[in-house]
Amino acid sequence: MNPYILIISLCSIIILSFFFNIISKKTNIPSVLLLIALGIGIKYSMDYYGLIDEDLKLNTILEILGNIGLVMIVLEAALDLKLEKKKAKLILKSFIVAILCLVGSMFGIGYLFIYIFPGTTLYTALIYAIPLSIMSSAIIIPSVNKLNTEKREFMVYESTFSDIIGIMVFYFMIGAQGSVEGTGLFWNISMNILSTIVLSTILSYIMVYLFQHLTMQVKLFLIIAVLLMLFAIGKYFHLSSLLIILTFGLILNNTEVFFRGKLSRFFNKEKVEPILRDFHVLTLESAFLIRTFFFVVFGLSISLASLYDFEVTMNSLAIVGILYFVRLLCLKIFAKKFIFPELFIAPRGLITVLLFFVLIKSDNVNIPDFDTGLLLYPILITSIIMMFALISHRGEKVTDVIIKNIPLLNKDKVESVAQEIKDTNQDDTEKE
Repeated sequence: MNPYILIISLCSIIILSFFFNIISKKTNIPSVLLLIALGIGIKYSMDYYGLIDEDLKLNTILEILGNIGLVMIVLEAALDLKLEKKKAKLILKSFIVAILCLVGSMFGIGYLFIYIFPGTTLYTALIYAIPLSIMSSAIIIPSVNKLNTEKREFMVYESTFSDIIGIMVFYFMIGAQGSVEGTGLFWNISMNILSTIVLSTILSYIMVYLFQHLTMQVKLFLIIAVLLMLFAIGKYFHLSSLLIILTFGLILNNTEVFFRGKLSRFFNKEKVEPILRDFHVLTLESAFLIRTFFFVVFGLSISLASLYDFEVTMNSLAIVGILYFVRLLCLKIFAKKFIFPELFIAPRGLITVLLFFVLIKSDNVNIPDFDTGLLLYPILITSIIMMFALISHRGEKVTDVIIKNIPLLNKDKVESVAQEIKDTNQDDTEKE
């Protein structure tokens, strides 16, 4: 392909993604759906014009984007977690709900997979259920900005905990598959977590101390490069490397909590605050870029044929039903103040797709007849349900909200624009 055409195409995707974010904020239509639709549209357009490259390894591209995206999502989530004493009750409540929803959904969907795919072990079924049990903080956090402060913070904390805990549980279970059983497995996981936490804390303190003393202007991408390298090294040695990213983000964003007493002499607030502010922006921008290309490439890799399978549709609806049933129970018992619209704010997204592609490459864990439609349907359905719930919570009709933000369908906007043009022409005539 001509390099200039490729540059134009990539830039066009980024620009469209930016406008998708604007549409998402105005209408509550998740930008993820629009990006996937864009990817599907590109795929069929390329297929129609015979531009599909058979050697294009979409799974490899998805894996690379996904792993970088994973680091950026956990880092972005950690930088959103402010540890304050007055929020302790809210944080604890959201943490409990996140864990119980994750575990309850895992077992509910896991037993469903055992029923759908006879011969599947419970361990394998649970691992396959984890990606579908994790909420997408990447979708939730920008979508709940119009809720009141308490509800918004609850959803931010819950979705962040769901992301982080779900990802770590997934990799623990993948790594432990077939190695040890029973108490041995528990001991291995406990020692893995403990050693990683100790290592992560030491490394994070050292990194924060060193980076605040860097005098060069270019240092933010250096921080990201170091974090990505530590993540890759941790994965290579089978450590819980996401804990390193999480710990660094928490310490950097809560320096007043972690640098106390004698440690305070190693911390310069005036130097760290600008780094934190710029780093937060860079993380946000990088996550946006990676998320954009990840979902477009995911759309390119989707086969719509599975969506026309009646059995896949019914099984997907059963999965979605389990997700909302478990969520309703958890909210009713532990967070009665947070029922609506929180019950329906449970979209699945990038993490779900990424972890599924990890499963595809795994030799130890495999369900041969697993259909990707069981992944795509829940992503689409949960995102659409969230959209309806958020719009309803605002007391508006879905059709009115969507039409209101599409000028060609909105009579008032068309008339307003026409009047502005008319007034401008009159002013120009008078000046002449």
